[in-house]
Amino acid sequence: MSTSAVEVSGEKVKAMWDKRLTEIFCDIYIKEILKGNRPGTHFTKDGWLKIMTNFEKETGKAYSQRQFKNRWDALKKERKAWEKLKGGDTALGWNPIKRTIDAPDDW
Repeated sequence: MSTSAVEVSGEKVKAMWDKRLTEIFCDIYIKEILKGNRPGTHFTKDGWLKIMTNFEKETGKAYSQRQFKNRWDALKKERKAWEKLKGGDTALGWNPIKRTIDAPDDW
């Protein structure tokens, strides 16, 4: 589980990210991209508002734009590390049938 804290009314409120909340966030994020609320590399103000509103509707949790942005940045970093492990310099690969990382015998 991942956390991030944002100050609200002088108090730090932590966002607790488990698998379910992350999946809901990603689904909402993708829907807003497909609706055109991310015309370039950033969401529009309306896009962020819809992400926050829909997330709160589905989960009952009110997270800030900053908390969502922090989570997205953390997910991007994790994905880059995963892609580096799967291919690239490590000589490791991915077995799509077993859904596991493959390593050569000499590794």
